[in-house]
Amino acid sequence: MKETNTKFGFQTNSIHAGEKRPTIEGAVGMPIFQNSTYEVSGAKSYDSVRYTRLSNTPNHVALAEKLSALERCEEALVTSSGMSAITTALLATVPAGGHLVAQSTLYGGTHAFLTEDFGNLGRTYSTFEVDDMTALERELTRKPAVLYVEAISNPLLKIPDLARIVELGKKAGALLVIDNTFCSPYLFNPSQLGFDLSLHSATKYLNGHSDVIAGVVAGKKALVDKTRLLLNHLGGSLDPHSCFLLNRGIKTLAARMKMHEENAMALAEALAGSPKVKNVRYPGLKSHPHHQRAREYFRGFGGMIAFEYNGTAEETDKFLDRLRIPFVAPSLGGVESLVTRPVTTSHSAILPEHRLKLGVLDNLVRVSVGLEDKNDLIADFLQAL
Repeated sequence: MKETNTKFGFQTNSIHAGEKRPTIEGAVGMPIFQNSTYEVSGAKSYDSVRYTRLSNTPNHVALAEKLSALERCEEALVTSSGMSAITTALLATVPAGGHLVAQSTLYGGTHAFLTEDFGNLGRTYSTFEVDDMTALERELTRKPAVLYVEAISNPLLKIPDLARIVELGKKAGALLVIDNTFCSPYLFNPSQLGFDLSLHSATKYLNGHSDVIAGVVAGKKALVDKTRLLLNHLGGSLDPHSCFLLNRGIKTLAARMKMHEENAMALAEALAGSPKVKNVRYPGLKSHPHHQRAREYFRGFGGMIAFEYNGTAEETDKFLDRLRIPFVAPSLGGVESLVTRPVTTSHSAILPEHRLKLGVLDNLVRVSVGLEDKNDLIADFLQAL
């Protein structure tokens, strides 16, 4: 059903794209092809052999077609995790001896990969602050192979001037790669703005039920194919059962994102009115420094909130303990609300002095707003405050 890429809307594609008709044995849902290997018939090369590690089984192909339809791009690839998608895509697009320019506020896992592994793999990198285009232009004089940003940064929810990023990156001859996890394809299609690759931790909003670890690389076919070849060597393939669960989760993405946003807006407004809270960061609030960018580039504001508790790290932990509905846990994007102090989870590997420079403070709280009753969530946060 490749035609769904252009013929139908987002919700229709999320349910039907990639799922062939007539279906196997009349099954309405995509079956699980729990096989490692497939019969070979007329294969002309190793690449045409069907094998689970090569990400070309019926479950993988259905997901790739569905994701490319939702991302409105040429091709997509699922991987074993978000970090597998990020590391494999960056190694595939930045050659040995090449340079990467990235924004300074990055997901902790990406930051750790760049600081601890990238150099050992023969690549270099440098960073810029998302609001400092002069610094970016200076870094781009190094002729990087890739310019890398996050659509909404983790955990401070900063939004780059994405159109300007694309303009400057193309002028410098760099490939444009973006982590689109916090937005999901429901809110933003990077390829439509000029990005070459869009990456996701599908563990988060795409799956949406906190029961799958997976990643996505989507964008230009030549670059996705190049990433796939490296993934075949590194072995970061997604197993068929996880493919099935991810495919099932995507079917409700639009419905879930609407409620994530509705709940997050209500909770952000309530938090902003509390004296125990400082610097509420939610792109839907007019007080957010990048609110206008969110309105310009995205179709909504998402389900993530960050704020500073007006107290010490110990007092912040006691506040989290008083919450009754959210789980104190890492990750995000599931139906249940999650809260965490990023300094203890996603950004714990970053040196304290560097976290302070970035603005990731000990009392910073990140909230992944779930699908519970918004009045219950508001009441719970207020009682805990």
